[in-house]
Amino acid sequence: MILNEVHRGITKNRARKRIGRGPGSGHGKLAGRGRNGAGQRAGSKPHAMFAGGQTRIWQRIPKRGFNNKWAKTVVVVNLGEIDAAFDAGAEVTIEALVAKNVAKGRFDELKVLGDGELTKKVKISAHRFSKSAVEKIEKAGAEMVVVPGPKPVIEKQRAIRAEKKAAAAAKKS
Repeated sequence: MILNEVHRGITKNRARKRIGRGPGSGHGKLAGRGRNGAGQRAGSKPHAMFAGGQTRIWQRIPKRGFNNKWAKTVVVVNLGEIDAAFDAGAEVTIEALVAKNVAKGRFDELKVLGDGELTKKVKISAHRFSKSAVEKIEKAGAEMVVVPGPKPVIEKQRAIRAEKKAAAAAKKS
């Protein structure tokens, strides 16, 4: 081995392949694309899930389970987090929890859980409370307010129909 030949042929920045420059370029007259068929012309690229004639992976995988897209998303907040974020006598509303970044993300309902200790007398407003949270809130002498959640679509439709019937009955009389 000769020392000055050790790094011969190794370059730091490799030159890119210049394809489509004819038969003398070292990449053939068809630039490595072949004669005919898929992929021969520019811009012809199969979609990401194409498997070349065999069954696609997403068709082979079994589909199981159920995803309820109408289910309400419930965010949970522990009593320990409320105790740390709010002072005594404060009113803990859903908006206040979102403003102090205790309740994060998009949600339909807020549930208060009993993890941690509540040492301050506060007024907590939420959609739901766990049993342990109710016990700890009562023990601390704090106050709970159950906020009604958004009405389901069926109840809204029933209310609209009832209003229409009442309006029609008022017109007749």
